[in-house]
Amino acid sequence: MSVRFRPLALVGLALFAAGPASAATVPPETARYHDGPGGRYLLNGSDWQMRRDGSKRWSSVSVPNAWNAHDTSNKSMAGGVTWYRKDFVAPSGPAAAWLLHFDNVRYRATVWLNGRLLGGHAGAYLPWELRARGVKRGGAVNRLLVRVDNRTRPKDLPPARLTVEGAPNGGWWNYGGILGDVYLRRVGGLDFSRVQVRPNLPCRTCAATIRYRVTVHNYATHAVRANVTSRYGTKPVTLGARSIGAGKEATFVRAVTVAQPHPWSPADPYLYDVSLSAIGAGGAGTYQLYSGIRSITVKSGRLRLNGAPVHFRGFFMHEDDPAAGGAVPHEREELFVSLAKQVGATAIRTHYPFSPYMHELADRNGLLIWSEIPVYQVPTKTLKDAGLQRLAARMLTDNIVANGNHPSVMTWSIANELHARTTAVEESYIRRQAALARKLDPTRPVSMATQGYASVGCRKSAYKPLQMLGLNSYFGWYQGPNGELADRDGLSPALDYLHRCYPGKSLVVTEFGAEANRAGPDDERGTYGFQADLNDFHLRVYASKPWLGGAMGTLMTFKCRPGWNGGNPRPDAPYHEKGVFDYFGNPKPAAAVISQWYHQTVQYGQ
Repeated sequence: MSVRFRPLALVGLALFAAGPASAATVPPETARYHDGPGGRYLLNGSDWQMRRDGSKRWSSVSVPNAWNAHDTSNKSMAGGVTWYRKDFVAPSGPAAAWLLHFDNVRYRATVWLNGRLLGGHAGAYLPWELRARGVKRGGAVNRLLVRVDNRTRPKDLPPARLTVEGAPNGGWWNYGGILGDVYLRRVGGLDFSRVQVRPNLPCRTCAATIRYRVTVHNYATHAVRANVTSRYGTKPVTLGARSIGAGKEATFVRAVTVAQPHPWSPADPYLYDVSLSAIGAGGAGTYQLYSGIRSITVKSGRLRLNGAPVHFRGFFMHEDDPAAGGAVPHEREELFVSLAKQVGATAIRTHYPFSPYMHELADRNGLLIWSEIPVYQVPTKTLKDAGLQRLAARMLTDNIVANGNHPSVMTWSIANELHARTTAVEESYIRRQAALARKLDPTRPVSMATQGYASVGCRKSAYKPLQMLGLNSYFGWYQGPNGELADRDGLSPALDYLHRCYPGKSLVVTEFGAEANRAGPDDERGTYGFQADLNDFHLRVYASKPWLGGAMGTLMTFKCRPGWNGGNPRPDAPYHEKGVFDYFGNPKPAAAVISQWYHQTVQYGQ
């Protein structure tokens, strides 16, 4: 979990000296999702205080929190600075160290504890941690202060842009705040700083190899001999023992065989319970996760799960909630999964890594995840910047480290809709990121989503490092360059052309659909009838292309940006209305069309 920051040099003492944020209590030792280390104390709750920069008034809020969940103005989209404050009492008992864990802060965070600057982080959607030095014990009150700045910049990911009208842009709503869970972590001496448990299944009836690569950090003030063990399901695993110096780390590697594995698949999402323990004189560290044994490969241009060809159907979506904005509650995430499963979907995608809880829901419910970092529509001149490339590489690394144990993740997507007429800059970016992804995780294909324009010709050199290619396919809705997409009858020949261009790659339709926010005939853009008819047309074409790895429609309405019309002559800005369910989960007529096609499609094994 990488941390990068440029902390503020000075913060007004009034932020620390003011009265208690609320009645300070000991946070409960609990976690809101399964996978992770032991000793997690949940700091979420309604006992936080929040104030906007420049204001002197603190108000009570519940964290996770998006400060602009109900503000649809240009100013909200552009972002701002918000302060969060919480008082707590540290748990009793020994600790070699305390850590603060944040699952998702958008976008720049700076953290103080009891007036002491701890550090900070830049970049949303992925977890990060700080050493929490100076924790007061013995029932004393600790004050945590977090400054969050979600003002977007051109070299952020996603990058800040302006619309042609001069309004702030960025692809989806710029929710700001502490959007995910916050934990105080107790470390007894030894701690698992990185855990990778990767299954390899050569064939459906083969024995599986489970490869462990775990890193243990010694927080004790003296060297410790660490003994690391695990249990994979009912199988005991010994990873070894070695001495780790004070403040140092050691990595343990082991491969074990599961002779008769129970494979994970969308039809049978079987999970193995995995536990790890690092025991030494400095205290024990523990870690738990669920693992699924399965293989995802691309062979001869076909995507394969456990050796069988795949033709999945799924949804593109955003994590957005009518009440909480980007601080999406578990109930909302459960609704996403329920609706997707209801209409027969087996895959999901968004423009950034899903939350930890969504990953676990996908694992349990048999949904494959196209896992993407928010390198979205980055202009060539910006993509060329070395700092942005380092940020993209860090986000890719953090995504693979954080989410690589989930069997639901089928691919690591390194970008979405870069310049379609690729230059040496895009080629260099794709080559470096693909190599990094393969180095960190050789068990999954590397991918990228594109606009899917056939008019740009074959980009064989640019896309050579990729095993999967996403096609955002809006034939019959948008115009495209020189009207390329206007006639929906161009969809089938365009797909055939791209298949000829990239015969060795798995092609996946990563987006398709049409805006719909009102009743009306199927020849009127923006109506439910038009949306249903166009979805039906696209799915009929996709069914005729057995070599397609899959196709994803749009699940639900979400906030996009001020002034958004999405090609709808009667839009409802800022809402993106291509979803076949509305913002509250009510089905549009297109949901029935999707359901019929998805349920009748043989998605796996034929």
